[in-house]
Amino acid sequence: MRVVSVYIEHPIMQLNSPFHYLLKGEDYLARGMRVKVDFNGRLLVGFVDEVEEVEDLDAYCRNLDYQLKEIQEIIDDEPLLNDELYQLGLWMSRQSVSPVISCFQAMLPAALKPSSSHKPAARERWVIIDDAELKTQFGFSEATLKQFLQKCTSHFYAKYRRQGLIHTEDREKQAQSGQLEIGEAPYQLTEKQKQALYDIEQSEQNVVLLHGLTGSGKTEIYMQLAEKALRQGRQVLILVPEISLTSLMISRFKKRFGDNIAVYHSGLNPSEKYQQYQLVRSHKAQLVVGTRSAVFMPFADLGLIVLDEEHDNSYKQDSTPRYHTRDIAIKRAEHHHCKVILGSATPTLESYARAIKNVYKLITLDERIFNKLPISHLVDMNQQVRQGNFIISQPLTEAIGQRLEAGKQVILLLNRRGYTPIMKCASCGEVLTCPHCDVTLSYHKDENKLICHCCGYSQSADVICPKCGAKRWRNYGIGTQRLVEEVERLYPKARVVRMDADTTAQKDAHRRILEAFQNHEYDILVGTQMIAKGLDFPDVTLVGVFNADGPLNRMDYRSVETTFDLIVQASGRSGRSEEAGEVYVQAYDITHYGIRLAVKQNYIAFFNNEMQYRHSGYYPPYSYMIALMFSGKDEKLLEDAAYETVEVFRKDEKIRTLGPSKLLKKKDECRYRILMKGSDKQYLIDQLWKWYDQQNYLRHQVAIQVDVDPYILD
Repeated sequence: MRVVSVYIEHPIMQLNSPFHYLLKGEDYLARGMRVKVDFNGRLLVGFVDEVEEVEDLDAYCRNLDYQLKEIQEIIDDEPLLNDELYQLGLWMSRQSVSPVISCFQAMLPAALKPSSSHKPAARERWVIIDDAELKTQFGFSEATLKQFLQKCTSHFYAKYRRQGLIHTEDREKQAQSGQLEIGEAPYQLTEKQKQALYDIEQSEQNVVLLHGLTGSGKTEIYMQLAEKALRQGRQVLILVPEISLTSLMISRFKKRFGDNIAVYHSGLNPSEKYQQYQLVRSHKAQLVVGTRSAVFMPFADLGLIVLDEEHDNSYKQDSTPRYHTRDIAIKRAEHHHCKVILGSATPTLESYARAIKNVYKLITLDERIFNKLPISHLVDMNQQVRQGNFIISQPLTEAIGQRLEAGKQVILLLNRRGYTPIMKCASCGEVLTCPHCDVTLSYHKDENKLICHCCGYSQSADVICPKCGAKRWRNYGIGTQRLVEEVERLYPKARVVRMDADTTAQKDAHRRILEAFQNHEYDILVGTQMIAKGLDFPDVTLVGVFNADGPLNRMDYRSVETTFDLIVQASGRSGRSEEAGEVYVQAYDITHYGIRLAVKQNYIAFFNNEMQYRHSGYYPPYSYMIALMFSGKDEKLLEDAAYETVEVFRKDEKIRTLGPSKLLKKKDECRYRILMKGSDKQYLIDQLWKWYDQQNYLRHQVAIQVDVDPYILD
C-alpha cells in the first residue's frame, strides 16, 4: 500500500507539516503534484511531498496516531515543480519562517497554485487540416481558429468541415514566442564598460554588485552578458522592480534579441501569466523580463540573473512568505552555476557592505556615457513659502518655462498621490481619518472623494464635520493631482500627463503613458516614485523633486536611505543624452546630510555617514533583524501574546529584543510588533522556529506574521 505525505492549503490554520493519506490503485503520483484530500470534512488541495510503500499499514497508523483517509483526486498528470524549485520552496520556508504551502503558492501562477478553487487553464480552438491539397494551399497543417479565419471566410470554414477536409479540437491556450535574433550593440563600449565587463567575466564570485552612476551604461553591461549566455544556449532572467520599467526593458531587449522573450509581472491576468510560465517551462523562451515573482520561473539552465535597481523595496514581498528576491536569485544561481548581477546607482547598505568585504564582487562605473551628471540645485522651501511660492519654487518655475520654450521635456516627482493628504475642519480643527485604519483620509479632487491609501476605503468629500457639524474644510499638503493643477495654471499651453497608482490602475496604462511621453505627446510628466528610476528619455533636461525631505519623517531606520535613493534616482532622469541636464530639489530641511549628499550624488560619503548611525543603533548591516507581528481584533489577546513572547526571547543572551510596540490600526485590526536583533541570522531563525512550532493554539486566535530582514517598518 502506498502512503502519501501532503502539504495542505488551509485558509485559517498555518500548517507547516505534511499530513498522510492512502493511495490505492496504480495511478502515477510523484512529489510536486497536486491532489484533493478530505481534511476535517473539507475537500482541500495539497502538494505531494513524498510517496512511500508501506508493508504494515496498521503499525504505520499506530505510529501516526490517526487513521489514514484515501486521496480523493489526483489533479495533475506530472509534477508542477521540478526538483530544484521544490527544494527551493522548502529552503524558502525555513529561511522566511513561513508555511511550506505558502512558498509553493508564491512560486506558481494563479492557474497552477495549490488552491481549493483552482481553475483550469484557458483553452482555444485549433483547426487541423486533414487534406494534403488544402495543406499546400494554406501553407500549414494546423492553426488556431482565429488564424485560420484570417486565411479564409467562415463560409469556406464550414464547407471544409462538412466535407471532412478539416477537424477541430480544443487545446490549452499558449503564448507565442518568436525567434532569438542577436543584434549589434548601439554604441561602442567605453573603456570603463569594457573593464567592468572583463572583471565580471573573470570574477570567481557568482554575485556581482554593479555600482554605476545613473546613465553610466549598466544596461549595456547586462546586454553583453545576456548575449554571451544566450549564445551558449542558456536562459537569462532580467528583473526590474516596477511594472512601469518592464515595458521599457522589454523594448530594449526585443530590439537587441528579437521576440524570444517571456514577460511576467502582476499586470498580467491569470491566463496570461500561465501562458508565459508555460513558455519557459516548455523551453520556448530563453529570455525572461519581469518583476519580483518572475524569479520563480521554471528555468532549466539559467546562465545569468540580473536585478536592476537592486536597492528597490519592491523586491521585498510584503505578505507571507516575506522573501527578498535577491536571496531567491542568489540561491537559484548557486544551483545553475551562473552569475547574479545586482545593479544600482544607490545600492542597499547591506549589499555595498558585503561588496567592500569581498562577499560580493564590487564593480564600479563612475562616469556617464554621454554627459556629466546634471547640475543640481537645493531649494530652501522655508524661504520660498515666505515669498509666497507654496508649491513650485521660483527657480524651478523659471527653469520649467525655459525648457518648454526650447521644446524640451520635464519630469516632476512628488511621492504622494491624490490632491491633498489632509482635510481639516476650518472651524474646530478636526481631521478626517479612515474608520478602519488609524490614518488620515486623502482628498482626491478628480473623483471628489476621500480615500484611505492603506485599505482603499472611500467616501464622498461632501461631508459635514462629525465633531462640530460645520462644512468648512481646508486642505493641507499637496499630492500629484494638486501639483498637476498648479503646473497647468502656470503653463496653460503645456501638455501634462500624470503617472501614479490612480492613473495606472488599468491594464497597460504604464506602457501607454511612457510611450506617449517618449513620442513627445506630452511636455511634462508628473508622478510618484514609479517615474524616479530606470526611465531614459533623451529630451528630458530638467527634473524637479518636491517635498524631498518628506520620507525623513517616517519612523523607520531606513528613512534616510530611502530619501537619498529617491533623490539620486530621480535626478538621474535628467540630461541622459548629449545635452546637459538640471535638477531642482525642493526641501524644508536642507541641512540634513541625506539631502545634501543626495543632491551631490555622493554615495560613498552617504554610505559612510549612514553606517555610523546603523552601527550606533545596532541596525543592519551590523546585525540581522526579524520583525514579529501580532494582529487581530481582540487587542487584549494581542497585547498578552506579544508580552509573553518578549519574555521568551529576552531570556536568550544572543538575541536583543525591542518592544512590543503598539502600531497603528490597519483594516480594522490592532497590531503589536516585536523586533529581534542578533549577529547570527541562522540562530535567530532557528530560535524563532522553535517558538513558532509551539504556537498552534495561538495561531487559531491571532495572526502571526514573521518578517526576516524587514525592509520597511510601518
